[in-house]
Amino acid sequence: MITAGELNRATLSRQMLLEREPLTVQDGIRRVVALQAQHPASPYLALWNRLTGFAPADLDAAFAGRSVVKATLMRITLHAVHADDYQDFRGAMQPTLYGSRLGSRFAAAGLTPADAEELVPELLAYAARPRTSAEMQAWAEERLGAEKADGAWWGLKAYAPLQHAPTDAPWSFGVRPSFVAAEAGPPPVGRTVEPEALRALILRYLAGFGPASVADVAQFSMVRRAPVRAALHALDGAVETLRGPDGSTLYDLPGAPRPDADAPAPPRLMAMWDSVLLAYADRGRVIPPAYRPLVIRNNGDVLPTLLVDGHVAGVWRQVDGRVEATAFHPLSPETWDGLAAEARSLAALLAGRDTKVYSRHHYWWAKLPQAEVRSLPL
Repeated sequence: MITAGELNRATLSRQMLLEREPLTVQDGIRRVVALQAQHPASPYLALWNRLTGFAPADLDAAFAGRSVVKATLMRITLHAVHADDYQDFRGAMQPTLYGSRLGSRFAAAGLTPADAEELVPELLAYAARPRTSAEMQAWAEERLGAEKADGAWWGLKAYAPLQHAPTDAPWSFGVRPSFVAAEAGPPPVGRTVEPEALRALILRYLAGFGPASVADVAQFSMVRRAPVRAALHALDGAVETLRGPDGSTLYDLPGAPRPDADAPAPPRLMAMWDSVLLAYADRGRVIPPAYRPLVIRNNGDVLPTLLVDGHVAGVWRQVDGRVEATAFHPLSPETWDGLAAEARSLAALLAGRDTKVYSRHHYWWAKLPQAEVRSLPL
């Protein structure tokens, strides 16, 4: 049996949140599997939390050289992943993307899944070089007519194996996306999961987030539980089972690190939408249940959080050149000192890039309960 504390430390260890590690950007992203990338700054802040000496220019170069790619993948959201993982992740997501993006809105344009399979190769050929969203929309209008173009492009921009092309400073991607065809094999078709791709995704997930349940894998990926369960059973010998704190069956890789529950966990200023907050069906592994609605808002926003002793303890934002930290429960003087040191490191990361990161989400702070608020100088 593994305890709740040991589960927490296993997650932190594999996500490099017990100790920053001296890895390249590419190797770091492979270690943590995938970085949420809805906000362009978040992959940068996520790597800053995990890598020693992280230089934002290294991630810029990785995006530009396409050794790290940004695309719609798990949970039908934008992720930054290692280029070598993209094809498996995309193949595992095929039935989910098929069902979501070729559904009612696509059909309302008078199109069928068969139309999509015909259009995708043409679209990828057009996107052999980066194309703006406006150019893609114009392509759809020329190919299908104005009445069908909106619904067609809405479906195809997530269903087709397209990646986002870097467009703008300060975080490689601006508010107006550009798209480029993935440098991968033939595009997936149909609604059937690719068994080898799903098994590859599961093994990568367990390496970065295990031990985990069938429900956890399904939550991370938004793949149905039945194929996840079947894939895990097919991995017999490559995975082992553990008994979770609540008696549930958890799966993990043999020999994967599982530190003691009392392993030291330094404070961190986590990125908005950090993957560690979203990778499990039971998010109590990292987020105390009472705090979940405070940091995961009803529209899907996941606020930048204070991670203290491995658990969410509050939120942070930049205000007037300082980090404003809101703690949901009392923190020790040593913890506040650690958060202040992280704030100074964050200032170095943001210098010359974006000193108002996440500012458009500040309206959520008016909805927080009364709590201790401290201003940490940058």
